[in-house]
Amino acid sequence: MDLVPLRSVPGAGLLPAPDQVVAAASNVAHKLLYGGVADLRPMPRTLIDDGTLREVYHYRPAGHVQEQGDPVLLVTPLAAPSSCYDLRRGCSLVEHFVSEGRPTYLVEYGEVSFRDRNLGMEHWVDEVVPTAIREVSKHAGDRPVHVIGWSLGGIFSLLALADKRSGDLPVASLSVVGSPIDVSLVPLLAPFRPLLNLFNGNGPITKGYQLLGGAPKPLVKWAFQLTAFQKLVTKPIALATHVDDREFLAQVEAVDHFTANMIAYPGRTFGQLYHRFAKGNQLASGVFELDDRTIDLGDITVPVLVFGGSTDGIAPVPAVRAVVPLLKKSPEVRFEIVPGGHLGMLTGRAARTTTWLVMDEWITQWSGGAQPEAAIGTNRKRRHSSAASRALGQ
Repeated sequence: MDLVPLRSVPGAGLLPAPDQVVAAASNVAHKLLYGGVADLRPMPRTLIDDGTLREVYHYRPAGHVQEQGDPVLLVTPLAAPSSCYDLRRGCSLVEHFVSEGRPTYLVEYGEVSFRDRNLGMEHWVDEVVPTAIREVSKHAGDRPVHVIGWSLGGIFSLLALADKRSGDLPVASLSVVGSPIDVSLVPLLAPFRPLLNLFNGNGPITKGYQLLGGAPKPLVKWAFQLTAFQKLVTKPIALATHVDDREFLAQVEAVDHFTANMIAYPGRTFGQLYHRFAKGNQLASGVFELDDRTIDLGDITVPVLVFGGSTDGIAPVPAVRAVVPLLKKSPEVRFEIVPGGHLGMLTGRAARTTTWLVMDEWITQWSGGAQPEAAIGTNRKRRHSSAASRALGQ
């Protein structure tokens, strides 16, 4: 969130305008009386399927809208709570889809404990994501599913759709949001890369996650906050200068709530991510060795929409864009640069008029089986559909 000074009365220096004083007083009173200004009520949902670290939910249709069209499945990343898709009322991708009448589903994993330490990436690639896709399709009347994965959820979705062992999954399209494919292009890791290779696979990080059975919740929370260290340091100033801006305050509260509910990583999965992604950068070639087989992203045969966040430090635009040339069998690969950091690009205030609208256009384009005629304002040959994306790409 950019820091901007309070609006002031013309010619009055830094004095706030009367309406700002009233708004600020109202926000402070609301926070004191109710604990905050954000509406953090989750959208109503019903459990339709569950298994080991797998819970598939259907969001209940809005009372004034009839569900229609192909369903959407939101794939949650490991360690992050599912509120990434349902951050707060008024700034929730789930709420957006439901209000539009889109059948909306989500897969999440529940709490990860020490007993889950032996679960590896195969669990999510072989079992969780494919099963969720099939169950959603079945629940929605055997319709094809539009899969949307943020961060690691996008990587798991890519691997599941590329894996020949998954079979013929009923997928209409895939959207990948902020998923770094080539981690050598992540500047955040550059200072640590010599240390990652120093101990030959037997360093303190390896011993730590083996001893703890994974990456515990406090460590995951700290790591996420560290990626936005500058914002963390300037947060008190930002709150003080935006005390009259209820939308700004609500977004800060919602992000704090999201961060406070981080989830642990299972030990074996964390080890695979650490050694194969952070150190080995295996996915950059498009070929990934998993268990007893090789998965090639070039085997994905559904259309793929890829989003990069303009200020994303965890998954910078070049690291995300690296997947585009690897998707050789996809009928269309579309790349969009949208405003925001790692979480903001998905559910920031600007996402409502950028990321979400591009998703709407994409889902409409690839719904109904056969390729439809382009809607007004839609061009399948175009790689930057929105004015915001084109501007950020310059």
